[in-house]
Amino acid sequence: MKYIVLLRGINISGKNKIAMSELKNSLKSNNYSDVITYLNSGNVILNSDNSKEYIVNDIKTLIKKKFNLEIPVYVIEHLELKDILEHNPNWWGTNNKEIYDNIIFVMPPISSKDVFDSIGEPSMDIDKVQEYNNIIFWSFDLNNYKKSNWWKRTATESVKDQITIRTANTMKKILELCNK
Repeated sequence: MKYIVLLRGINISGKNKIAMSELKNSLKSNNYSDVITYLNSGNVILNSDNSKEYIVNDIKTLIKKKFNLEIPVYVIEHLELKDILEHNPNWWGTNNKEIYDNIIFVMPPISSKDVFDSIGEPSMDIDKVQEYNNIIFWSFDLNNYKKSNWWKRTATESVKDQITIRTANTMKKILELCNK
């Protein structure tokens, strides 16, 4: 089974440094196959016969041992990501340079409802949000991002350590890499 592994909060402003080449080698040594990393922000594609839950716990343990970091890990099957991207809202992922398009991946046991309850309403005419299968499509106006309720609160609210955010372009490229 092909999986996408998303590590939260690594290699940001010099914090939680993990070299992708070292991570890739560690994953290969830990019986994962066809390991591909994309960008330096904790995006990994790999094959495994194990369950998502096993992979999450195994990679958390591996990162703790190898890099001495406790990093939240989100795992999604390749076909789940394909389904999510096929069900994006018509306003999302349009390559409009004035809009920043993201996907918020919600880490169990919380739900997208918990994220909405914690962050609150999107800012009218700045944020657009839509839930699908416990992920959240989120776009905001780049010229007014400082006025965005969601932009401010995704990094400060109680759910911040239970979500990981990726851009539309990153997730489209990861899906493309999965299909090679």
